Amino acid sequence: MCGGEGSRLESSHEKPLHPIDGVAMVDRVRSALEASRVDTRYAAVSPNAPETQAHLEQADGVTTVETDGDGYVADLVALLERPEIEPPVLTVAADLPLLSGATVDRVLAVHGESNGSQTVCVPVALKRRLGVSIDSTLEPDDHLAPTGVNVVGDANEPESMTHVSYDPRLAINVNRREDARVAADRLAVEDR
Repeated sequence: MCGGEGSRLESSHEKPLHPIDGVAMVDRVRSALEASRVDTRYAAVSPNAPETQAHLEQADGVTTVETDGDGYVADLVALLERPEIEPPVLTVAADLPLLSGATVDRVLAVHGESNGSQTVCVPVALKRRLGVSIDSTLEPDDHLAPTGVNVVGDANEPESMTHVSYDPRLAINVNRREDARVAADRLAVEDR
C-alpha cells in the first residue's frame, strides 16, 4: 500500500520514496517481501504519489495497481476487487522501513491456513518505548496499535483475529520526521 500523500511526514519526497539511511522506504519494504515466502507482489499506487508509481513501474518483481488514493481502506477495497487478486492477501504499508523477510514469514505462519483475516498490532507501550508516533489504536481499551501489516481473508469467512507482536520492526511506522530519525538510528545499530 503506497498511494498515500504522507503530509504528516513533511518530506521533500513522496512518503514511500522518503529515504531511510539512503534507501526509499518502499524499496526497503519491497526487499523484505522479496526475502519472504510471498510469491506475488502488487503495489497499490495512486495519483497522490505519481513519482512512486513511476519508480515502482521500473522495479522488477512488482505489479502496480492504480487506485483513487481515497485512503487505506478504499484503496484496499479497490485492490481486492481485481479478479487476479484472491484472498488471503497480505497487505503491507510502505512506511515500515525496518520490515524483514523473517518478520513477514512469522506473520504468515501465525495466520497459517486460516481463511479469516488477521490484523497485526503492537502494544502502544512498545511504540512509546521506541519513541515513535501513535496515530491510531484499536478499540476498546486503546492499548494496541495497528502496524500496517494485515492478512485479508475470504469475505465470507467471519473469523478474524488480532495478532499482537512485540517486534520493533513492526512498531516503527514512519509517519513523521521523528519516526524517520528513529528508524535510521535503529538501522545504524543493526548494521554494526
